Amino acid sequence: MFGRSGKYSTLAVLGCFLALAAAMTGAAAGFFYRWDVLALRDAFDLLRWAAYGGLGAGAVSVLGLIRSRPGSGRRGFVTALAGVCIGAAVFWVPYDHQQTARRVPAIHDITTDPADPPQFRAVLPLRPDSANSLEYGGAGLARQQRQAYPDIGPAVFDAPRDAVFSAALATAREMGWTVVDSAADDGRIEAVATTFWFGFNDDVVIRVTESGSGTRVDMRSVSRVGVSDVGTNAARIRAFLAVLKERA
Repeated sequence: MFGRSGKYSTLAVLGCFLALAAAMTGAAAGFFYRWDVLALRDAFDLLRWAAYGGLGAGAVSVLGLIRSRPGSGRRGFVTALAGVCIGAAVFWVPYDHQQTARRVPAIHDITTDPADPPQFRAVLPLRPDSANSLEYGGAGLARQQRQAYPDIGPAVFDAPRDAVFSAALATAREMGWTVVDSAADDGRIEAVATTFWFGFNDDVVIRVTESGSGTRVDMRSVSRVGVSDVGTNAARIRAFLAVLKERA
């Protein structure tokens, strides 16, 4: 059916090879930055070229699909199809990231309580050279957050504060964050969340307080580098609170 008796299509093989090379280049961009081999700008440049490479590899693979289509007498249809899929993925990941960055505001400090954001203490010694400050940006930042992420807000539970605090601490650890400090007396948890690919360190503080007959949980997540977090901190808060609501 796929012309297995014929020769392999050179274009099919070449397209898949180029797609794999682009994928490895894109992956290397993040890890090279994480391992201090490349500066952030250089790593992003490498990622951009990997995306272009993926696009080109996909185009070559499409030609390979045509050359090795069923009935053509040439082999390599599946190889070419793999090249198309890999090339498209290599291009799509940074492209989608870029489009998201254009949709969201250029902010990197997200909290469930803009009027009284939780404050950091324990993580301060860990970020002496961080490009971004932990000083909250005030009304202007709060306005941008409300417009972009109107769903971000505190979570209220019927359970006692101590129980919610324990559940919050367990959830933070479950999400793979490095817990820097947990002070049950004042209901404060501080942690560092590290992204897998580029290894960005983002600081997180959780505040657990009594609220009427229940317990209120507020959070704040701040990126150490980058003007825009491309929605990462808001997504982190959503994910944490979703898990906590199931646990508490």
